[in-house]
Amino acid sequence: MKNGISREKLRIVSLAPSATSILCALGARRTLVGVTKWCAEVADVNGLPQLGDCWRMESVDEIMALRPTLVIGSVPFKQETVAKLLEQPLNFLAKNPRSLADIERDILLLGRIVGRVSAADRLIARLRREFASIRRKAARLTRRARVYCEAWPNPRISSPPWVAELVEIAGGEMILPAGEKVSDAQVAAAQPDVIVLAWAATGTKADPQKAYPVAAWKDVPAIRQRRVHVISDELLNTPGPPLVHGARAIFRILSELNTER
Repeated sequence: MKNGISREKLRIVSLAPSATSILCALGARRTLVGVTKWCAEVADVNGLPQLGDCWRMESVDEIMALRPTLVIGSVPFKQETVAKLLEQPLNFLAKNPRSLADIERDILLLGRIVGRVSAADRLIARLRREFASIRRKAARLTRRARVYCEAWPNPRISSPPWVAELVEIAGGEMILPAGEKVSDAQVAAAQPDVIVLAWAATGTKADPQKAYPVAAWKDVPAIRQRRVHVISDELLNTPGPPLVHGARAIFRILSELNTER
C-alpha cells in the first residue's frame, strides 16, 4: 500500500467483509464508499454501493468510479481479479489473517489508517474479554468434544485456522488440520463427536442431510448420534468482530453435548 493517504479524504472500498466489520466496529463507517454484498451480512452498510469481490468482479470500472483512496481485499481471491485491480492507479491493501493474533494486528492496522487507534485498542480489549468469558464457561464442561468444522463440502475443506482457536476457547478440540483439503477417510479416522458446517458464502444454508449418508462416516460418533450442526457462515469465516458470536455458537453446541446422557 502506498503512503500519503490523507485521513480527511479517505474513501475506502472494502472487498473484504472482515475489513468492513472492523471499520464499522471502529466507528469508521463514514470512510466507506463501496462494499460487497457479503459485507451487508456482518455490518450496517445500507445505502453503500455493492460491488464484486476479490473472487468475482464484473468490472473494475465500478470501483474506479467511486474514486477510492484505498481498496481493501482479502483471501480467497482469484489471481485474474486482483491483477486487474493492481493495474489501476490505486492503493490496495491485501489481508490474509491466519490466527486471532493476526486479526488483532489487522484491527490495529486499520485503526491507524483511519485515525482510530484508541478505538482499535478498545475493540481488541473487548474481544479478548468476550473470548475469556466464553473460555471460563467452557472450563466447566465435563467433556471435551472432538470437533470437525467444515468450510466447504466439495472439495471438502476444513474451517480456517482461527476457527480451531474458537473451538478450543469453546471447550472443544479441532481434530483435523485447519484450512486444508481433507478426505472423507480423514474425517472418519478422526472420529469427531461433533461436525459443524459453516460453508463459505452460504449463510445458514449448509445442509446436514448431505453429511449423514456419507458412506465412510457411518461409524463416526457425530453421524451416529445425529450431531451435525450448522453455524452461519459469516460467524466463523469473517476474521473480525463476528467471531465472538461464532465462538458462542460453538459453545452452545458443545454445552448441549455435555448435557446428553
